[in-house]
Amino acid sequence: MITGPRRPQDRLEPSEAPGAIAQAIGRDLAKAEPNAVPDGAMGVAAITSCTNASDPRLLITAGLLARNVRALGLRVLSWVKTSLGPGSPAAQNYLQRAGLLDDPEALGFAIAGFCCTTCIGNSGPLPEVIEGALQRGKAVAAVLSGNRNFPGRVHKNLDLGFLASPPLVVAYALRGDVRSDICREHGREVADQTRR
Repeated sequence: MITGPRRPQDRLEPSEAPGAIAQAIGRDLAKAEPNAVPDGAMGVAAITSCTNASDPRLLITAGLLARNVRALGLRVLSWVKTSLGPGSPAAQNYLQRAGLLDDPEALGFAIAGFCCTTCIGNSGPLPEVIEGALQRGKAVAAVLSGNRNFPGRVHKNLDLGFLASPPLVVAYALRGDVRSDICREHGREVADQTRR
């Protein structure tokens, strides 16, 4: 399950994300163009929050996913800004003890600090290519493992956001958008995109 794209109480199956985005912006997502930031792009992917980022099962699962995709030579799409901002050093300890700290870091999920970060809008600047996509009217969303996704909460320029588990945050960062059902169509498309 995920929630969004504008309120934490709006629970969805991942397959419903494209429709939820279309309903929120009042139009269907535009057809994807080769080698361009797509409509429905994921601009920010953050494993964050005192609660969700400190859950040992979810964090280790995210670390294992990162290890597996790294072993396959996959990487996060270039327009996705990633971060890991747990509220406690316990998260780092879980990953270190499991030998998994290097794998999320290799995908861009390096620990930014043990404090409130993306959850409260401390995400820093968006990649220039995402700012350009927003100026061209494309829908851009954030995905985070925090507990709030109100418009402008993650970043003042992002109106859309989904709350997800840490492993799903990693998966969405690899996918780069919410245009399809990540649970059914993710693997092949990520492999195609990241091996170009």
